[in-house]
Amino acid sequence: MSGSSWGQRDVVGAQVLSAFAAAVVATAVGLLVLAVPLAVLAWRIPGIALERRARRRRRHADREVPVLLDLLAVATSAGLPPQLALRRAVDVAEGPLAEELRSVLRATDLGGRWRDELAGASRGLGLPDLDRTVAALTRSEALGSSLAEEIRRLAADVREARRAAATERARAAPVKMLFPLVFLVLPAFLLLTVVPVLVATVESIR
Repeated sequence: MSGSSWGQRDVVGAQVLSAFAAAVVATAVGLLVLAVPLAVLAWRIPGIALERRARRRRRHADREVPVLLDLLAVATSAGLPPQLALRRAVDVAEGPLAEELRSVLRATDLGGRWRDELAGASRGLGLPDLDRTVAALTRSEALGSSLAEEIRRLAADVREARRAAATERARAAPVKMLFPLVFLVLPAFLLLTVVPVLVATVESIR
């Protein structure tokens, strides 16, 4: 993702530094047997951290897609062409998705084809709803068709799909809560309430 300040070279450098530091520390404290395992573990930590950061950024970008669609709907309803509508929408948007799209516009200003740059950013993010938005924008510019109605319909579809997904997650929540309830909360409750009573009963019988 272009919004990330880490490149491949930075990741490799952090991995080498982490592995070297772990090996040195293990050797210094006399744990030579653990030097190699600790170095391997330290090598993986920067990559894992970067992957988690990228996933979190992607989730945030995905949540911004409906807002982008609303802004595009307003801009296209005002009669703006696709590329200018995207610029106006990105100007007022915030967050990781807006940052990615601003990088697309900067590349376009430097001579890149905006459709190619936009498609590349969409592939990099891997967001289905953004892919549909990009397809609508490029199709409208290529065919000269009206974009406003298509964007409004797409925005309604995206919001409806997300409401349905949220409802489904809410329905599944009680089922997911059964495991900690049965295997963690209930045994602890029994241990704190029933067991003392049983112990007291046995002692009184004696």
